[in-house]
Amino acid sequence: MQKLTKNLTLQVLLAIILGIVFGQFFPEQAAGLKVLSDVFVKMIKMVIAPIVFFTIVVGFAGMGDMKKIGRIGGKALLYFEIITTFAMAIGIAVMYIIQPGAGMSTKNVNAADVAKYTKEAAATSHGFVDFLVGIVPDNVMAAFSKGDMLPVLFFSVLFGLAMAGLGSKVKPVMGFFVQLNEIFFRLVGIIMKFSPIAAFGAMSYTIGMFGVHSLFSLGKMMGSVYITMVLFVFVVLGTICRIYGFRITKLLKHIKEELLLVLGTSSSESALPRVMEKLEKFGASKPVVGLVVPTGYSFNLDGTSIYLSMAALFIAQAYGVQLDWIQVLTLLGVLMLTSKGAAGITGSGFVTLAATLAAIPHNVIPVEGMALLIGVDRFMSEARAITNIIGNSVATIVIAKSENQFNHDAAETPVGFAEPLHETRAGQEAGAELPGKLA
Repeated sequence: MQKLTKNLTLQVLLAIILGIVFGQFFPEQAAGLKVLSDVFVKMIKMVIAPIVFFTIVVGFAGMGDMKKIGRIGGKALLYFEIITTFAMAIGIAVMYIIQPGAGMSTKNVNAADVAKYTKEAAATSHGFVDFLVGIVPDNVMAAFSKGDMLPVLFFSVLFGLAMAGLGSKVKPVMGFFVQLNEIFFRLVGIIMKFSPIAAFGAMSYTIGMFGVHSLFSLGKMMGSVYITMVLFVFVVLGTICRIYGFRITKLLKHIKEELLLVLGTSSSESALPRVMEKLEKFGASKPVVGLVVPTGYSFNLDGTSIYLSMAALFIAQAYGVQLDWIQVLTLLGVLMLTSKGAAGITGSGFVTLAATLAAIPHNVIPVEGMALLIGVDRFMSEARAITNIIGNSVATIVIAKSENQFNHDAAETPVGFAEPLHETRAGQEAGAELPGKLA
C-alpha cells in the first residue's frame, strides 16, 4: 500500500482503469468529469512557456557557441522533416494494404457534425508564408500568455543568444534564471500530484460519452492506426535508437510515467515539462533538450502525421474515391505543411485533418467524411499523443548524441548499448567522438 501511494505510475494506471469502469457503469455522471482533465492540462500549460524560456536561455547562455546552437537547430529540423515524412508514408502504405475504409457505409454521414472543425480550420491560415510570419510574435508577453509555442521558442532563442554574446556581464542574471528554472520544475512536481485525478476524469468522460462499443464500431480503422504506430515506434524509431547506441525500451521505461499520463489525458502537452526533465536525467544536455523538445511539439508530430495520412485515405476509401499517385503525392505534400504547428492537445488533429482535406485541389476527398471518425477519434488521439511524445524523446537523444551533448556518466538509466552501430572500431581506438553526423 505504501508503494501505491508513492508510485505515480501505479496511481495513474489505476486511475485509468477506474475511469473506464466508472464511465461504463455511470455514463451520465462520467460525461461531466472532463473538467478534471481540463483543469489539470491548463495547470500544466500555465508553466510550459516559462519552463521553455528558462531552459533554452540557461542552456544557450551556458553553451556560448553560436555555431553549435545553429547546427543543433538545423540538424533537428532536418531530422524532423525526414522522420515525419517517413511516418506519413508508412501510414499511406498500411492503408493501401489493409483498406479499412473499403465498403464503409456513408449514408448516415451528417455534414453538420464536422462544421465546427471545418470552421476552425478555415479561420486558421495554413499557408507557408503565414506559418513563417506566425513564428515571430507581435507581442512577447501576449505569446507567453497564450502559450503559443513557436513564438515563445523564437524569442527564447534570441534572448539566449543575446545573453551568450554578453558573457560574464550577465552572470548574475544567469544565476537568477537558473534558480527560477528550478522553481518552475518544482512547481511541475506539485502539479503532477493531481495527474491521477486528471487521468480518471478524462478516461471516465471518454467512455461515458462514446461508450466502449465505440471501440468496436470502427475497429478495423483503429486497429490499422494502432498497428502502424506500434510498428513505427519499435521498428523505425527502434532502429534509429540502435544506430545511435541506445535501446528504445530503455527510453520508454525511463518516461513510463509520462506515457501513462498522456494515455489518460490524451494530451502530449500534459507531460512536456516532465519529459524535458526526464530527458536531461537520461543524459541529454540542457541546451539540446531545451531546443529540440519544444520545437518537436510543432515540427515532429509523428503520431499526428501518421493519423492524418491514414484518416484522409480512410475517408477516400469509404467514398470509393480512387486516388492516383499524383493525388497521393499531393496529399503527402499538403500534409507536410498542415501537420506542422498542430498543437499537441486533444482535438487539434481533427482540425488539422479538416484543413488538409480542404487544401487538396478540387476537393477530391469529401470533408464531410470526417463525421465517420468522430466517434472513435478520441480513442485514437491517445495513440497520436503517445507516439508524438516518444518521437520527440528519441529525436532529443539522437541530436544530443550526434552533437556529443550526451553524458553517459550522468545518465540515471543505462541506455542499453555500450556503443552506437556507426562508430567503427578504428574510430574507437583513436578516441573518436560519439557519434557521426546526421547531415
